[in-house]
Amino acid sequence: MTLDPFNTTVAAPMLLAIVEPYSTAVFLLVVGVLIGVSGLISKTADRLGVPVVLLFLVLGMLGGSEGLGGIEFTDYSVAVRLGTMALVLILFDGGLNTSFSSIRQVIGPASVLATFGVAATAGLVALSAWVLGLPWPAALLLGAVVSSTDAAAVFAVLRGGGASLKPRVGRTIEVESCINDPMAVILTTTMIQFLTAEQPLGWRPLLDVPIQLAVGAGVGIVLGFLGVFVLRRVRLGTVGLYPALTLALAFFSFGAATVAYGSGFMAVYATGVVLGNKAIPYRSGLARVHDALAWLSQIGMFLMLGLLVFPSRLLDIVGVGLAVSLFLAFIARPLAVVPFLLPFGYTLREAAYVGWVGLRGAVPIVLATFPVLAGVEGASRVFDLVFFIVVVSSIVPGSTIRFVTRRLGFEAAQKPRPPAVLEVNATTTLQGELTSYHIDRTVAVSGARLREIEFPPGSAIVLVIRGSEIIAARGDTTLQPGDHAYVFFRPEDRPLIEILFGQPED
Repeated sequence: MTLDPFNTTVAAPMLLAIVEPYSTAVFLLVVGVLIGVSGLISKTADRLGVPVVLLFLVLGMLGGSEGLGGIEFTDYSVAVRLGTMALVLILFDGGLNTSFSSIRQVIGPASVLATFGVAATAGLVALSAWVLGLPWPAALLLGAVVSSTDAAAVFAVLRGGGASLKPRVGRTIEVESCINDPMAVILTTTMIQFLTAEQPLGWRPLLDVPIQLAVGAGVGIVLGFLGVFVLRRVRLGTVGLYPALTLALAFFSFGAATVAYGSGFMAVYATGVVLGNKAIPYRSGLARVHDALAWLSQIGMFLMLGLLVFPSRLLDIVGVGLAVSLFLAFIARPLAVVPFLLPFGYTLREAAYVGWVGLRGAVPIVLATFPVLAGVEGASRVFDLVFFIVVVSSIVPGSTIRFVTRRLGFEAAQKPRPPAVLEVNATTTLQGELTSYHIDRTVAVSGARLREIEFPPGSAIVLVIRGSEIIAARGDTTLQPGDHAYVFFRPEDRPLIEILFGQPED
């Protein structure tokens, strides 16, 4: 059959079959370039002091309809779903890397900041926006949306950006960022209901906060222990299915807690904490997979949110956006943090530092899509203001964190990372641990031959890494400062091993 290009009945389906794969290929080409560039230059951006999340947002804007990529993306509903999925993966990975001891140390002050601190921030930001000319409804909505710090931004800067903080300060910032989202969600949804239904606020939101936090934490802990039970007893045909189970557990935890009128974000974080602190099969492999998923989620989420923004619309709100952003960084956030931390024994310097590291990121942008979807008047303007605030927050205080950390003396000494990593991945729980220790000059075994070290029964050094050289562990091998020694021991012997070798490497 000959194709008549003027016969639309025949030609249209065939042309669609040709054009559609081509447009899909172009779309994937642009997305691939954006993700690849994000990964390749993230290290360079970090060295220059530019927060990596800002880089992802800017690249997303460049790939958007008004940028070089020309990708038209204006579906806020899809953005909310994809953004929520990404936040689930980021919070789950954050929980996997948080120890029980860290939470016990800071749960009190972090909880106060996640509730009263968030409410105070919302009120102060709303007041500043009203003074700058926004009507009260839009000002209150803006304050609610940007009231919480963002876990994705905090993890990107503190864990991925090379900043190493002293334990209490760093743990407070991280735990607060993981548990303060419910308060912001409740404030935002309450304001939307008030603005659309014209109902009085009442006292219900005050009860919603503790209820949702408690339900979310309870569901997350229960599902975390259930996940440990299942992972220890299930036998899968390939290790690649274990990450599929933990991924399913993370999404199920969020959904179950939300359906039960709890905080899904709190549940995901709690589930990750339980799994991360228990002995489970294929643990190191699971940690590696979820770390990769979390970083991919951060890149994809910020790129997607950058696509939603029209740079031409930002020109109209530069003055108000810059003023509110600076007020949030220099006044609102510190005032909402310092008075709440001082009663817990924090020094004024510590409290001021926590107040300065109030990064905003994907959560406010995702929340800003809620009033747009609900049809709230002026919601598009609020969305543009939120995006502007997030960008400024990435610069102030984002780009100053490393300098301020050193200036205030909160930078913790970092041990050099081993050039190679040795792991034992098993599909069942093994009765033994293989852990890496950095041989510092101050540890007991520094300068000792292996035959001179009194190991507990059943314990031994497996190998030693010295620079780029792998050394077999023999009796006459001498441990030199700077070495990385891999030690095998039984769990009950860990205290004695740490007396000899110090604290294990991360």
